[in-house]
Amino acid sequence: MTHRKEPEQIPERDGWAERSEYWISEISKSSRRRKLRERQSEPLILCGHGISLRIQNGALIVREGFTHHPQETTLHRFFRGDLNLPTRLILLDGSGTLSFDVMTWLVEQGVSLIRMTWDGQYCALVSGSAFPLVPAKVAFQRRLQADRLVRLQFSIGLIAEKLRGSITTLHSYLPSEAAVAAIEKAEKGLSMLDHLDTDDMQKVRAIEGQCAAAYFGAWRTVTPQWIGEKRFPMPSDWKIYWSRSSLRTKRTPTNSRAGHPVNSMLNYAYAVKVSLLQEQLTARGFDQRLGVMHHSRDEYAAFAYDLIEIERPHVDGLILDLLKRQTFSAADFVIRKDGACRLSPQLAKMIAKMVTSAGAGGRYRSIDWLARNWAG
Repeated sequence: MTHRKEPEQIPERDGWAERSEYWISEISKSSRRRKLRERQSEPLILCGHGISLRIQNGALIVREGFTHHPQETTLHRFFRGDLNLPTRLILLDGSGTLSFDVMTWLVEQGVSLIRMTWDGQYCALVSGSAFPLVPAKVAFQRRLQADRLVRLQFSIGLIAEKLRGSITTLHSYLPSEAAVAAIEKAEKGLSMLDHLDTDDMQKVRAIEGQCAAAYFGAWRTVTPQWIGEKRFPMPSDWKIYWSRSSLRTKRTPTNSRAGHPVNSMLNYAYAVKVSLLQEQLTARGFDQRLGVMHHSRDEYAAFAYDLIEIERPHVDGLILDLLKRQTFSAADFVIRKDGACRLSPQLAKMIAKMVTSAGAGGRYRSIDWLARNWAG
């Protein structure tokens, strides 16, 4: 039986500071112990205001941002070739400064820097290597777009892999009658995809949509646990989880601009994974703008959004595990003026760490699937 962690009882003080300190302690507990002479594989994730990256006497000096008061200043000093130097720095919203010297230093040391906005949108990338496009792989992507049948087969394989992942997640995290029905729906969907006798892409999308509806229908058994409701009141619909779509922020149901904390955490985790996929695809020479199931257009990582479909069930598992282990407070979230639910910086950092750690060591199921089945 899984036991939820209860935060320590601490004196009455500002809820934002209290919860920020709690998530900082949880992040610290989740850090993996490294082996002797092993380079740091976990990224350094920065959030808050006053973030600073500078070069001093040839070393990179990183000052973490402030998210609450009081908060101690945290400094990191990395030397060239340092095993403590992470391969990736991730900036989560916030504010601060860095110099051209820092960008040059990061490239020389093979360190990537990813910048994300508060809602998890990919903003900028400083790459640790040249990352040129590989003509053969770009030609492969263009063939996927141009050949209707090849495009259909790619899409069928993509969605089938997603459904297999969803079955695993349902088995592992959602034992219920609704989950049994969702698994049966996914297995039926796999059979339908395997025997599809049409070249209509809409049929593939319809099968995916029906399976997704059953899958998230099983999530209605998810009940986030809350503390401090008298101190920090919350909307009544936060206490239960009814739908992946939200009616709080728009007139029609939508998965974006989530109005429920669970959807907000899911959206943020997906966004972090998409950013990591963008980095991986660029490193392998693909043009991430050339989508197959998602429409290609400038300034949109369509190919990354294609491949995120395979990753979604595994990211879902991380959030479901967090929901089982943790008790939340309304102070962990902010309701924006449009009704959208925003994560506190330290909770966002916790989720980013979970997602990036799951991808450490090259564990990208979608990239592996792409290499095995389509383009080595």
